[in-house]
Amino acid sequence: MGVIAPTPINLDKQSVARDFSRAAEQYDRLALLQRRTGQALMARLPTNAVDALLDLGCGTGLFTSPLRQRFPGAITVGADLAPGMIGYARDHHTGVRWLVADAEELPFASATFDVVFSNLMVQWCPSLERFLGEAHRVLRPGGMLLCSTLLEGTLAELSAAWHQVDPEGRHVNRFLPVTVWQQALKRHFPGADLTVEALTLSYPDPLDLLRELKGIGAGFKDGSRRRSAMAPSRLQQLRSAYPRAPDGQVIATYQAGYVVATKENG
Repeated sequence: MGVIAPTPINLDKQSVARDFSRAAEQYDRLALLQRRTGQALMARLPTNAVDALLDLGCGTGLFTSPLRQRFPGAITVGADLAPGMIGYARDHHTGVRWLVADAEELPFASATFDVVFSNLMVQWCPSLERFLGEAHRVLRPGGMLLCSTLLEGTLAELSAAWHQVDPEGRHVNRFLPVTVWQQALKRHFPGADLTVEALTLSYPDPLDLLRELKGIGAGFKDGSRRRSAMAPSRLQQLRSAYPRAPDGQVIATYQAGYVVATKENG
């Protein structure tokens, strides 16, 4: 059995919940990548009837309401670790049961849902094994897990630029390689499909990328990160080190992984 590589070093769930709670008011406006991956997941939804579904890591409810509209007769639950996100979702969407919950320790009985939908949340879980185990547990036999995540190689341009500026430091979150996902899926969801897609977003300046990451709560989460503000000179060095396209824009590449998995009957 292979060794499961860690997710972002020293990941602190309280920090994750705090940062995403703070981002709730502006999240929908800034979440360009999340819209693309969420739409890709929506296209993979089952066509059969669904009685109960869970949007795990629902955030502001960006895709929870579309899920409810897609399956109007289903009980729809939105769960997120960040209280601020759940508060925002509750204030802006109706017809959904909202609750604060940890994806690694779900407060639901076994075999509760026909679909577990999770868009770009899994990379914030300290344990991929626990996430997959809990998703499997709360699914009914024949139920489906549809999730997207970020994989190793994400933000490679930003990581390389920071390495030039600060070779001994780490400034970009660590993401699991596809091989670790494949091994874990074999244990929990044999026959699962994992598709990888490189997605790119462009920005006028590297600082715009950093502002977006911070604005949606997805900044650097390593427990050893500096707590003080980054020196302006260091940021200027980053701007100089970051490669630019011929039109002057900077590119951020994300390695997105899409999982479609079915819980076996019996």
